[in-house]
Amino acid sequence: MILSDVKIREEIRRGKIVIRPFHRECLGTNSYDVHLGPWLAVYKGGALDSRRANAVEEFRIPKDGFVLVPGQLYLGVTEEYTETHGYVPFLEGKSSVGRLGIDIHSTAGKGDEGFCNYWTLEMSVKLPVRVYAGMPVGQLIYFEISGPIQRSYSAKSSAKYRRVSSHPTPSRMHLNFPRARR
Repeated sequence: MILSDVKIREEIRRGKIVIRPFHRECLGTNSYDVHLGPWLAVYKGGALDSRRANAVEEFRIPKDGFVLVPGQLYLGVTEEYTETHGYVPFLEGKSSVGRLGIDIHSTAGKGDEGFCNYWTLEMSVKLPVRVYAGMPVGQLIYFEISGPIQRSYSAKSSAKYRRVSSHPTPSRMHLNFPRARR
């Protein structure tokens, strides 16, 4: 089941859901609106290699915005830091953003119970679109979990995205490959 606005507020008071900064007007009927943070990153050097750490170039979005162009993957980040304990968070794009042809994630919309961080966005566009830091970009939806959790994401030593960062985090897929197979 998806949490309602009343339940989300209740769980924030209990500390089971953390959203910083939290603005009451961003709480919808059953979701919370998140905003584009000030940083974007692009991969450098052409073809990406899933067995290697790929270099990125990071930059701050100017006050007058930045034009995203088709054919380029941008890593963005949410303005909000979140924690979710006892629920599964999903990040979906806002319909207004989708109607501009902006995708905010290609495959990584689900968080894990115990995820405590800013959300990295895998942004792409169908047409050139100017974006701005602080613009509403997505909404978090919280789902109840059926059954006990054996080990929370924040407790897993193998969790690749535990280090808290308010900057876009590039893929760490290369950590999935054992050294002998590299």
